[in-house]
Amino acid sequence: MSADGNQHWLERFLRYLASERQLSPHTLDSYQRDLIKLQQFMAVFSPATFAELQTADIRRFSAELRRDELSSRSIARVLSTLRTFFKFLHREGLVSHNPALGVQAPKAPRKLPEPLDVDNIGQLLQIPDDGSPLVARDRAIMELFYSSGLRLSELTGLSMGDIDLADASMRVTGKGRKERLLPVGRKAIEALQIWLERRPQLANIEERALFVSNRGKRLGERSVQLRLDHWGRHQGISGKVHPHKLRHSFASHLLESSGDLRAVQDLLGHEDISTTQIYTHLDFQHLMSVYEKAHPRAQRGNDDD
Repeated sequence: MSADGNQHWLERFLRYLASERQLSPHTLDSYQRDLIKLQQFMAVFSPATFAELQTADIRRFSAELRRDELSSRSIARVLSTLRTFFKFLHREGLVSHNPALGVQAPKAPRKLPEPLDVDNIGQLLQIPDDGSPLVARDRAIMELFYSSGLRLSELTGLSMGDIDLADASMRVTGKGRKERLLPVGRKAIEALQIWLERRPQLANIEERALFVSNRGKRLGERSVQLRLDHWGRHQGISGKVHPHKLRHSFASHLLESSGDLRAVQDLLGHEDISTTQIYTHLDFQHLMSVYEKAHPRAQRGNDDD
């Protein structure tokens, strides 16, 4: 197969996508751009034809895309295009195997969480109590997220028997159906007491969920997300407020104060401490901020003449 042969198969593939798969012109353009990238790679690195490409070549192609600073998500899309393309070539009898199978895009660097600072947390949780059950419920939800670092699914999965107000503790079921016992802070206890007094105004008699909707049934995850977003905007918080942000804030503030990574790991229910270690970066950012503000030789413009 020559370079002309490459172009022939590329055009046949695009016609197949248009006629049999009925993909949109926009999607076809995306496939074509990805395959042009492969052809450009092949013009510099052998082999010369699609039929000669091996898995090692596709891995090298992926590495070159990474060196060209293409994002992990974009590389994953290109590799998906190649898997579809070589599946077509295999169906047409041009290749004996799909060299793109098993080639994974490089993992995207983990983004650091963006927690709310303590002042923002205070601002968020200062919701005026209007005496309604919904406001009491939402305050208790947010206090509990920040008090104990719950996942969204853990919070919505709580039932009445999971909370022990007298002992200031609760039992949650996390990933893999693993249970853990967590402390509940004083402010969260106070908010829960108010909510439990008003809960009968909403809850169906037989409902055992701790948090219920205005229809009396267990509150769903999407409803919690929408309520947190509502209160974030209502309280003038910059950026979107969501359950994971409160979990991040819990972990970051606790680590910042205690420095006990193992304890934070246990409280968050992380299987691997490497998952928790992302918060050490946040702690370091805080330390750098303090250092730059306080250390005489770190402050800009204060150098000795």
